[in-house]
Amino acid sequence: MAEQMATAGLPEPTDVAEVVVRYLEAIGVEYVFGVPGGAVEPIYNALARSARRGGPRAVVARHEAGAAFMAEGYTRETGKVGVCIATSGPGATNLLTGVANAYDNSIPMLAITGQPSLPSFGRGALQESACTGVNTLGMFRHCTRYNSLVSHPEQVESKLVSAIMRTHRAPYGPAHLSFPVDILRAPAPGSWLNYDLRNLIEKPSLVDIAVVRQLAADIHKADKIAIIIGSTCGEAIEAILELAERTHALFVTTPDGKGLVNPRHQLYRGVFGFAGHYTANAVLLDDPDLVLAFGVSLGEWTSAAWCETVLNNRLVHIDVDDEHLMRSPMARLHVRGRISAVCELLVESLRGDEQRAQERAGKISLRSVEGMLREPEKYESPAVPIKPQRLMRELSRRCPPTTRFYADAGNSTAWAIHYLQPRDRRIGHQHDFGRTHADVGERRQDHAGWLRVIMDFAPMGWAIGAAVGGARGNSDCPCVCITGDGSYLMNGQEITVAAAEKLSVLFVILNDGALGMVKHGQRLAGAERTAFELPTVDYRLLAESLGVPGFVIRSPEDFEQIDIEAILRRKGPTLLDVRIDGEEVPPMSLRMKTLGSER
Repeated sequence: MAEQMATAGLPEPTDVAEVVVRYLEAIGVEYVFGVPGGAVEPIYNALARSARRGGPRAVVARHEAGAAFMAEGYTRETGKVGVCIATSGPGATNLLTGVANAYDNSIPMLAITGQPSLPSFGRGALQESACTGVNTLGMFRHCTRYNSLVSHPEQVESKLVSAIMRTHRAPYGPAHLSFPVDILRAPAPGSWLNYDLRNLIEKPSLVDIAVVRQLAADIHKADKIAIIIGSTCGEAIEAILELAERTHALFVTTPDGKGLVNPRHQLYRGVFGFAGHYTANAVLLDDPDLVLAFGVSLGEWTSAAWCETVLNNRLVHIDVDDEHLMRSPMARLHVRGRISAVCELLVESLRGDEQRAQERAGKISLRSVEGMLREPEKYESPAVPIKPQRLMRELSRRCPPTTRFYADAGNSTAWAIHYLQPRDRRIGHQHDFGRTHADVGERRQDHAGWLRVIMDFAPMGWAIGAAVGGARGNSDCPCVCITGDGSYLMNGQEITVAAAEKLSVLFVILNDGALGMVKHGQRLAGAERTAFELPTVDYRLLAESLGVPGFVIRSPEDFEQIDIEAILRRKGPTLLDVRIDGEEVPPMSLRMKTLGSER
C-alpha cells in the first residue's frame, strides 16, 4: 500500500494526523463527519490538505451526536466505514450517544476524539478527558468493539489498523481511538502504511458446511416453511428471496428489515414485531414446520417482545453474529456464517427439489398489501387535519422509486413501519415465483434498504443526521427523513448541513404539538397526562429563516400543490411541516405490553 501511495505522487506525511487521514483515504473513506476543536485541529489540517487532492474531506455537523448519526447513515448507504470526530471533553461526551446507538445496532463506525497534550494530564487542562479528568475513554469502553488511547507516535499504525479491522468483523460495531493533541502533531513514524487494509477488511465467507447440509435436509422434509428477514441481510437478499421462491415459503421481515424487500412480493406477509401486521403474526401462528430467521437480532422490537411464536424449537437461526445467536438457545438449529454464503449453498442444494416446492405452493393464498393494514380506511382518508396513515400513503405514491426513507424514533417509526408501502420498488430483482426482471443497478449493502429505522437504543433525532449522512454517501438517490416535532426540536439544526452540502433531503415533520409516543402511551396506560406538550411552531418559517424552502401540509389536497419529485431533484433540502391529526394512535401496543402498562 505504501508503494501505491508513492506512485500517486503524494509527499510523505509530516505528522501523525496526516498518517491517520492517509489510512482513511486508503480504505476509500470520502467524508469525515464532526465538529472541530483545538484538540483535533491537526486532523482538520490534514483533512483540508486531503480535500484539495480529492481525498477525504470534513463535513461539519452542528452537534457531535449529529455527526455520529451522519457517519452511521453514510455506512448504511455505502457499506464503507463511517468516520466521526470530536474534540476532547464535551465534544467526546456529545458524540457518545451516536456511538452507543451504532453499538446497539451493530453498525460499523470509527470514532476519533481528541485529548489535551500528554504532559498536561492530571493538571486541570481545559476539557481534560483522560483518566485523570472526565474519563471519556472509560465511557467509550462500554459502547465500542475496540477502544484505545494512542499515547505514542509508534502506536498509531497498529492501533488504527486494529480499530478499522474490528469494525469489519462480527459482532459489528464502532471502534474508538483517542489522540492527545501533541501525539497528532508529532512527526510521522518512519514506517507506515505497511498493511493492505482493503484486503484485511474483506468479509470472510465462513460457513459451517455440515450444518447447512442438515438444514437443507430439514427444508426438503418440511411441508410448511416461514422465513423472517432481519436488517443485516442486505447483501444476501437476492439469495434469500430465491430460496423463498424455490421452497414457496411465506416470508415476513423485522421492522428494520422491511426496507430490504418489495412490499408487493406475492410471498410477503408484512412486518413481524413492533408496529407490525397481523398477517405476519398469522404466518408464524399457522404451525410452520420450520421458521428460518436470517440476520434477526431478536431484541424487543424484532422478536415481538421475545414472543414464543418465534422462540421455540421450530426456529432455525442463521447469523454471522454470535451475540444474536445467544438470544435463541431454544432454536432447533444455529447456522453460523456469512448469510449470503449460507443462502447460496442452500439454493444450490435445493435445485431439483421442484416437486416438494409445488406441493407447498398449492397451500399459499394471495394477499394485497393494503389488506395487511390495521386501519385501511384511514390510509385513504380525506380528513383534515391529515391522518398520519394518509400521509404515509402520499409519500408512498409520490416519491420516486430510488428514494431512501429514514423514520425517526417515536411515532414516526411506528407509522412508517406499518403504513409506508412504496410502489414499483426498483431494488434488485422484482421476484415473482421464480420470474425475474432486470436489475437496475442500485448498490446493495448489508445495512441498506429503501426504509431505514433504528431499533434497540433508538435516540430521538437519529433520522435527521442519518438522512444527511446517507445523502452525502450517495447523491444519486433522494432521501426522505420522516421525523416528529419533538425530534426536530432536538436535532433539526442539522438541516443546515444538508443545505451547505447541497443534498437532496426532504424533511417531513409530523407536527402535532406533542411528544406523541409519550402522549399516547400515557393515555393507553391510564397514566397521568403530563409533560408531553410542545410549543406551537411554524417549522416552514423556521426552515425559511435558514435558507431552506418549506411548505405547510394540512390536508391531502395540499399535496396537489407541490411536486415531490421536483423537490427531490433539487440540490438542497426542503421541509414539509405536516399538521397531522394528533389523536390518531400509532400501532404501538407491543411497546405498552413490554412496559407492563397495556390496558
